[in-house]
Amino acid sequence: MAGESSQAATIETRIPARLDRLPWSRFHWMVVIGLGTVWILDGLEVTIVGSIGQRLTEKGSGLVLDPSQIGTAAAFYVAGACLGALFFGQLTDRFGRKKLFLITLAVYIAATVATAFSFAAWYFYAARFFTGAGIGGEYAAINSAIDELIPARVRGRVDLIINGSYWVGAAGGALAAVVLLDTALFAADFGWRLAFGLGAALGIGILLVRRNVPESPRWLFIHKRHEEGERIVADIEKAVEGETGEKLPEPDESITVRQRERIPLSEIARTAFSKYPRRTVLGLSLFVGQAFLYNAVTFDLGTLLGEFFEVGSGAIPLYIALFAASNFLGPLTLGRLFDTVGRKPMIAFTYLGSAVLTAALAVALLGNGLTTWSFMAFVLAIFFLASAGASSAYLTVSEIFPMETRALSIAFFYATGTAAGGIVGPILFGHLIASGKEEQVAIGFFIGAVVMAIGGVAELLFGVKAEQRTLEDVAKPLTAEEAEDEGAEGAAEGADEERRRRVEERRRRERTGLRRYRPGPGQLSSYRGIPLSAPYPQPGLDREVEIIDRALRDRGSANRRELGRRVGARYWGPGRFRAALREAVTEGRAKRLPRGEYAPADDAD
Repeated sequence: MAGESSQAATIETRIPARLDRLPWSRFHWMVVIGLGTVWILDGLEVTIVGSIGQRLTEKGSGLVLDPSQIGTAAAFYVAGACLGALFFGQLTDRFGRKKLFLITLAVYIAATVATAFSFAAWYFYAARFFTGAGIGGEYAAINSAIDELIPARVRGRVDLIINGSYWVGAAGGALAAVVLLDTALFAADFGWRLAFGLGAALGIGILLVRRNVPESPRWLFIHKRHEEGERIVADIEKAVEGETGEKLPEPDESITVRQRERIPLSEIARTAFSKYPRRTVLGLSLFVGQAFLYNAVTFDLGTLLGEFFEVGSGAIPLYIALFAASNFLGPLTLGRLFDTVGRKPMIAFTYLGSAVLTAALAVALLGNGLTTWSFMAFVLAIFFLASAGASSAYLTVSEIFPMETRALSIAFFYATGTAAGGIVGPILFGHLIASGKEEQVAIGFFIGAVVMAIGGVAELLFGVKAEQRTLEDVAKPLTAEEAEDEGAEGAAEGADEERRRRVEERRRRERTGLRRYRPGPGQLSSYRGIPLSAPYPQPGLDREVEIIDRALRDRGSANRRELGRRVGARYWGPGRFRAALREAVTEGRAKRLPRGEYAPADDAD
């Protein structure tokens, strides 16, 4: 690598491309388990409070609260998460992902244990605040680390499923609460305390796995630790090659950056509001919408079922477990579409679809005709869509801002959006439920529908096509030098004239042909500073066409399945092999034989 020194060096690195071309391996599972499980912790925390909320309003619980105080405790938790995200987020960008995701997990464990010993409302509020601070810090450190370690071709679905795993924790917390709230097994003032101990125990287990997750190589090469980043990537590659038994191809793409130890907060703020104002509006809209609806319903679902549908406190966890299952199935089943159909149409669909269903639930409440199960049917349908949308909010803000600001960007949008929607939501719904009137609760659901709809409209107007694109392509690092013309695939120094001609011809076809309207991966163009989704060639398409061409010339004709195996197409990402093969035929670099096989273009029939 060129130009590396102990000073503020300018370096050229292939670390991002090397990480993005890795096949899925045990290393990635370790990242998912060690880092992604933070969402299980959050789900456990929020759902335990939702499950035990009705118990805490009963005499003999040892901590008698009214429904509005349950909502207030939820607001303290969310406020702590917002401030913790901001505090730990800027430290994450400054001192590194790994150092902070170990500290924030330790804060969570200590505060959760403290919650179990609550004896008064004020103490419960304080313990919930610091628990939230730990979780908020986790969001910033974890989401940035995950996106920087997961290959671009599957980043969308992995992020959605990881964020959706919140509901695995929610279901586990709800089912555990069924046992812990059983007064035949545990005293009324003890079972709910033991529930918080589960969170601490799980946190300790995660901490043991997390110690083995490396620092983000992307963060390292920016912060004058390029050699360490190279060693980490080399170790990962060695392990992957040993696991797959195949030699990894050398990536073509590189990036040139000027290393810096620290980037001022003023520069980060200027980046968000001056360079990317539309993306800033998008991030805020997505977070406010999902935070209001989610925090309001999740924290208050137990008291809502108890007050209006006479569901007993012992049975409420079963309903919450069903609610959690629907929420997890949303990102699990829809996640792939965010990498294939694309971010923009899927995010808009999930936000607007859940908004329509929420408004329909509000109308049904005004009619006073809902039963327990018809109410739950509405809730399950709403959050099947809303869960995928909410998960995509975290994915979006992690992708669309430069690497140096990634953790603080996540923290800022989470804190700002959640403060606007996540604190107001639980308090408002708590007071509306306390009124005992269904028409009052309907007003809350109408508000939730409006804010979710605003998020969907913002995605339609300002959404960015980030599917299957490297993070550095979606948002160029602040430290990156302008080494090549924007969007000029194949125009890197040393590319031959024939390759340039093929790329330009492909662009011409994309602009004028039917593929212009096909959903899925594309590049970003702009018109007078306004980002527009454009069907320009996928990054790496020319290289993939060359790989197909070489495989056919070296080893002769093959059917589609065999050819895909030869080139390692299963590592390319959804639809990439199909697109590259079609392009190879269009360019005359391969031909399709009548019997369904593919052959080199110069082969005789």
